[in-house]
This record gives sequence, structure tokens and C-alpha cells, in this order.
Amino acid sequence: MDADTAAAGLAPADRLAALRAGQLAGLRVLRLPGLGLAQLPPEVLALAPSLEVLDLSGNRLTDLPAECARLLRLNAVFLSGNPLRRLPPVLGDCPALGQIGARGCGMAEVPAEALPAGLRWLTLTDNALAALPAALGERGGLQKLLLAGNRLRALPDSLAGAARLELLRLAANALEDLPGWLEAMPALAWLGWSGNPFEAGGPAPVAPVIPWAALRPGPLLGEGASGEVFAADWRQPGGGEHPVALKLFKGAMTSDGLPEREMAACLAAGAHPQLTGALGRIEGHPQQRAGLVMPRLPAGWQALAAPPSLASCTRDVWPQGQWLAPEAGLHLARAAAAAAAHLHGRGLLHGDFYAHNLLWDGARGAAVLSDFGAASFLPAGRPGLAGLESRALGILLQELVAACPALEAPLGGLAAACLKPVPARRPLAAAVLAQIPEA
Repeated sequence: MDADTAAAGLAPADRLAALRAGQLAGLRVLRLPGLGLAQLPPEVLALAPSLEVLDLSGNRLTDLPAECARLLRLNAVFLSGNPLRRLPPVLGDCPALGQIGARGCGMAEVPAEALPAGLRWLTLTDNALAALPAALGERGGLQKLLLAGNRLRALPDSLAGAARLELLRLAANALEDLPGWLEAMPALAWLGWSGNPFEAGGPAPVAPVIPWAALRPGPLLGEGASGEVFAADWRQPGGGEHPVALKLFKGAMTSDGLPEREMAACLAAGAHPQLTGALGRIEGHPQQRAGLVMPRLPAGWQALAAPPSLASCTRDVWPQGQWLAPEAGLHLARAAAAAAAHLHGRGLLHGDFYAHNLLWDGARGAAVLSDFGAASFLPAGRPGLAGLESRALGILLQELVAACPALEAPLGGLAAACLKPVPARRPLAAAVLAQIPEA
């Protein structure tokens, strides 16, 4: 049994004991969350020849020692939940470091020297940052930047030059506007900004109120960052029960933003055959949790892909060897484009337009778009922002072609058009839909 397999089977406290006893030589992944550590155990440095992933979340660390620069193979470090007033500067000296996760730390400063040269993925959600260093935009490999729940009033203009940046989360900050250069970023495909002062909020949705007493919750169907989804039965006023899905929000800041903004966007999106939709909002929950009642999908429906992994960063992980029939692929493509076109027509950007948020029947290609956690209301006079989501649609079309090469003829050219480096030259979702043939 290798060191990683042995360590994975241990509780964090036992893992720490094994580390201190020198039993984890050759370890690549070390997870020590929630142990109350006030200092980095010095034995971690003995893993320098092998260590690639270090998880120190939920401890009491206020900094990291300069000796961490000896971790030459370290690729990802997770520090969320530690009382860090600043991002540790030594991280910038780790030559292989590409991913940093530091959410909920109370952090007020990101020193330029803390940003490693090979940075790809930076999570700073739910901190106290009022500004970011210009050096952030100088990290040429930056692909994923999560900044929701801070105090940012502006972004460094240097980010305009981050040519590989694909996903950007800006929700729940203090931004008075979105910088114009966002609409020209060549790779940006997933953008969210809800809950900033400039967001108008859209028209107030008419949402039926459904009393909690009329609902009978059943088993858990799924769970995400913003809440849990349960099967439920809704007792109708005139008698009889109707099967529904019930989403109860957790009420905490997520990497996408605030759950209440997700609920507002879901209601504002209205009804559409290719959206999960909402039948109403609940009232009178015993713990005062907010929630939505939604149509329940048929048994067996599933996500089209899995969310991005540490390795894939911004790309979904598709089941190995998954192949689609051409008819199913065309149905999926039309469903995705129709959902995006409807949202844009309602003044919304989905912000998380991914295959993992497409729920489908697993056979014919019937599908609905779910998860409005990153959805934002489009500001007036900024139609170019919808062109960013065209790139996300193009990536999805590419993935469908990869899962069914026979789709190259009908979808390959559309995908290429959606991926043009100048967002203004991309077709919008409604135009893409018009060009996808029916199966």
C-alpha cells in the first residue's frame, strides 16, 4: 500500500500522528483539516520531494513559514477558514503552485509577492478584500478567479490582459459598475456579478407563496454549495398531492454568491421547457430557511457531466467512454441553446452554463438547465455581456461533438463561431439555436 492510499484511510488526527512519526514518506496529498493547528507542522517540510496537494483548511494558522518555498512540487494549497489577515507571501515562492484556496479567512490583503508565477486558480471568496494587486493580471496562466463576498469597489485594470481567464466570480462586492474591458476578454465564458450596487435586480417576479405546512418533504435528491434538494409532495388547496422538488437554501455565502440572489434569479427566469423552473417560494419553514418549490424531474434524470476537477480547472469531467447518439446530441444542443436564449431574453446571464448543470434523461436528449447560483441581471446598455456566455455554449457544443463525432457537421462550425476570440463577433444564443437542426 502506498503512502497516499494509507493516509486517505486515516482520520485527520491519525494522519497527523502518522506524519509526525515519519510514516508518510513519498506522500503526494496531505489533508489536515480542522485540527486547530496554529503553526505548520515542521514534518510537512520533510515531504518536499513528493508533496503536491496540501489541505490545511479550518485550522488557526495566521501565516506560513518561509521554509514552505522548499515544497518544490506543491501544486495546490487549501487554507480556507484560517484567520489569515493576508495571503501568505511565501506562496509566491513555490515554483509549481497553481491553485490556492483561501475562503472565509477574514483576509484584508493580497500581497503581490504571494501570487505564484504559475497561478491558474485562485479562490478568495468571503473575505474582507477592498483591493487587489495589479500583479494578479500579470499571471499569464490565470484561468479561474473567485472573488465573491468581498469589499471590492474596482478590479485592477491589469486583469484586462489576463488572456486565459475563463471563469470570474464577482458577486456580493461593492462594485459600482463592471469594467468595459470584460466584454473584450477572449477566453471569459463564466461570469457572475449579482449582489453588487450597480445590479438593478430586474423586474420583481410574481412568485406564489407555498406554505410549509402544505409540503411533505421526502428523501434528499442532491446537494450543492447553496442548498439541498429534496423530493416532496405538495398538498394542493383543492385536494390531492403533487410530486415536486424542494430546494432549501443554506443561507451562507457560496463561491457563486448569495443564495437569496439565486432565488431571485430563478424566479425572474420564469417558466420554460428547458429550465428547471420554480413553482413558488416557501413560507413558514420551522427554522426560517428560504426555499423554492420546483417541478420534480422524472426518475433517472442525471447531470450530463461532472463539475471541473482540480486537474481540469475550468472544464467539466465527462464520464469516460460516454458516447451520445446523434439524435440525443442534437436534442441536447437545442435544449441548451434554447435555455440560454430564453434567459438572455429575460435580461439574465446564467453565469454557470456548463454540462454539469444540464440535467437530462440519459437517452433521448431531453434536458433542462439548472442551478442559478451564479446568475446575474444584465445591466442596461451592455448587450456584449451575453456574448461571453456564447463562448460557454460553444464549449458545450464542442463537448457534444467529442461525445458524438457524427455531430461535427451540424455543430462543429457553430462551436467555432461561438469560440471566436472577439466576443462581439460571436453569435448570440438565439442565433445559435436557429442554426441547430432538429433531430
